[in-house]
Amino acid sequence: MMKSYRLTATAVILALSCLMADAQSKSFKLGQWTEIQNSIIRELNGSYVDSLPVDRIMRAGINAMLENLDPYTEYIPEEENEDLQMMLSKTYGGIGAIIYKQVDSNVVINEPYYGSPAYRNGLVCGDEIIAIDGFPTKGLQAAESSDRMKGKPGTTVTFTVKKVRGGDTLDVPVTRERIHIPDVEYVGMLDDTTGYIKQTGFTENVSEEVKAGYYKLKEAGMKKLVLDLRGNGGGLMNEAIRIVSLFVPKGSLVVSAKGRDDASYVEYRTTSEPVDTEIPLVIMVDGGSASSSEIVAGAIQDMDRGTIMGTRTFGKGLVQSVRPIAYNGQLKVTTAKYYTPSGRCVQAIDYAKRNEDGSIEHIPDSLTRTFHTAKGRPVKDGGGITPDVEIKAEQYSRLVYSLVLSGVVDSYVLKFVREHDSIAPLQDFRVTDEIFEDFITFAKTQDFDYRSSAMTLFDEMKKELDKDGLSESMSSEIDALGKALEMDKEHFIRLKKDEIIPFIEEEIAVRYYYQEAGIEVRLRYDDQLDKALEAPLI
Repeated sequence: MMKSYRLTATAVILALSCLMADAQSKSFKLGQWTEIQNSIIRELNGSYVDSLPVDRIMRAGINAMLENLDPYTEYIPEEENEDLQMMLSKTYGGIGAIIYKQVDSNVVINEPYYGSPAYRNGLVCGDEIIAIDGFPTKGLQAAESSDRMKGKPGTTVTFTVKKVRGGDTLDVPVTRERIHIPDVEYVGMLDDTTGYIKQTGFTENVSEEVKAGYYKLKEAGMKKLVLDLRGNGGGLMNEAIRIVSLFVPKGSLVVSAKGRDDASYVEYRTTSEPVDTEIPLVIMVDGGSASSSEIVAGAIQDMDRGTIMGTRTFGKGLVQSVRPIAYNGQLKVTTAKYYTPSGRCVQAIDYAKRNEDGSIEHIPDSLTRTFHTAKGRPVKDGGGITPDVEIKAEQYSRLVYSLVLSGVVDSYVLKFVREHDSIAPLQDFRVTDEIFEDFITFAKTQDFDYRSSAMTLFDEMKKELDKDGLSESMSSEIDALGKALEMDKEHFIRLKKDEIIPFIEEEIAVRYYYQEAGIEVRLRYDDQLDKALEAPLI
């Protein structure tokens, strides 16, 4: 008996010794790294041929270090704390307007938010801001212009404005306010019994916005609710838990999190009474639905509380915490992985390997594990939430992305606004053939990459053939293929008319009827949502 006790004690001592040695080794390496870094900085400061750009190399070094951990751990210096506040609460001090700016032109009001200080002071789409507090805007970058417009709530900024209607130039003083961009962009009925909530983020109090939306729709006769989380990149985990708590019994497990060791394991359960545990739920997701969106979708799926529809989600199963560091900086650091109620982690197995659109590459079944929902349905881990009902979204051509991202659509819409004082009521407004012909005439004058996807691949192929020395011997075949693929701007735009019109229609509607109008136009053309409404629920 004594011998057994001694063996056990010896084993414990050896184990503790190994742990202590490992801890000492890590501490030594950390101290060594810090000493080497300080030594290099001192040597550079004394010997480098030019003056040392300390701020730039310090930031570059920190960023490079953190990028080697994961894509979500980042350093936020004091001067960027306003950006952190925007990220956490979608609030900032300003006038409440989106601007359009080219370096060689004045600032143009593109979209004033409904009810904002810009709106109340009569600033409308197309108004040109010639100066901000007397400082000319021509020659400024868009970010510089935006920074001058923002400021502490309660302070006043004076714009010298050339009005789009009438062309008068006048000074417009505007008192800045704390601007909140709501995460719930739209609440409305899709038909007599189906309510719809479009949620774009998980910042502070969004759960209250969703709750208020639910009650509004219930009063309108809602019998089924669609919560649209497509493109919702996530945010605060607590808000995700509160949204789930609206629809499941109090005390339900929503998500658990585990950090570096077993002692860090935490379960998060609902702590409030639900508003409705019976209403049929549809959660719409796609490859842009990440983090807190996946917590909501995963919990609803694992509890068999609703039907997840769309395409597979992003696959971000990591929890970030914001920690204060020296000189009023902040460190957004990954502290844990989270797990859905069935026990699965949605984190992509290798977050460095993704498709061009950010979606997860195919994951072999051999690398995933199977879990089960409350009713025993199989679900897998290893890369996002796989919908119960998969519905592919419409794929747009390269031309459409080019027209939008190069600013051609925005520029045309500003031209349209200058030429039209009003448009038809929203429910009646459509982009007519006349408007589309006007757009073509305008787009033909703009400089943008209008090549098709096939043509871009063809251009890459020609470069590879040049590298291999095959261009000359295959010149006739290459020329014939190039001519077959070649298409002028006008021809290609006409060919993609049905894809382009919804984008023009949405942008025009927003300029006259504000942000909610854009969602209503988008819903007209949302084939994926239409198919979801026709699909059977689980």
